[in-house]
Amino acid sequence: MAELTMVASLLKQLSLTEAASGLESIVADAALSNQTPLDVLDRLLHLEMDGRNARGKAKRMKAACFPYVEGLDSFDFERKGFKGISKAHIRQLGELAWLEKAYNIMFLGPTGLGKTRLSVGLGVKAVEAGYNVSFVSLDELMRLLKTAEISTRSARRMRSIKNSDLVILDEVGFLPISKQDANKLYEFVNSLYLKTSIILTSNKNFEEWSEFLGDSIITAAILDRLAHQCEIFSLDGPSYRLENRKTILGNREMQ
Repeated sequence: MAELTMVASLLKQLSLTEAASGLESIVADAALSNQTPLDVLDRLLHLEMDGRNARGKAKRMKAACFPYVEGLDSFDFERKGFKGISKAHIRQLGELAWLEKAYNIMFLGPTGLGKTRLSVGLGVKAVEAGYNVSFVSLDELMRLLKTAEISTRSARRMRSIKNSDLVILDEVGFLPISKQDANKLYEFVNSLYLKTSIILTSNKNFEEWSEFLGDSIITAAILDRLAHQCEIFSLDGPSYRLENRKTILGNREMQ
């Protein structure tokens, strides 16, 4: 027992905490099943690796700042009237080959179709595969860009976003922005160009972008970089939220 305690202490000093916590049970099990020292070492190393992978995944998931965490399996591609992307498309995108080439994805279309849901699902896939992901709405991004020089928290968040393998930029076009903010958006997109993948969701078609960005030249420059290496999906159909809305009183009739 003293030897086990000493070995466990050494494992902890080497930051092999998972192996240290599982040492006693693995050694006891090995004695009962005639496992070799190499078998014990193999189990300890796998235990440590599994623990590190789980902690790394949890850390990346937290750093991503997803509005919620949900995979793609439950997304209803077959709902009536929905079009623009299929389960086969998402299955291929879920292989994440585009991330290695810094390709972008754009989900365009009216509100309520699942653009954010699809982007989060792909983001979760990327986190599970070991990539660093950041989710940010355009409104929040503008706030961060404006305050990064005076706020330590904003500066830290911007560093995390720019160091990501994938940036999900949500709700682009919901509200108009100033020409100065459009310039900041261009600088941000340009800083990621050909280095970091972007998934962008917008309720505006390209023809409408100059209206909410307020400058046709800046709009062309932004779209030029976003669309250069990009898969664009134009979604259409009835709003999922309206079709599945929940009420306080349900279907009770008012008396």
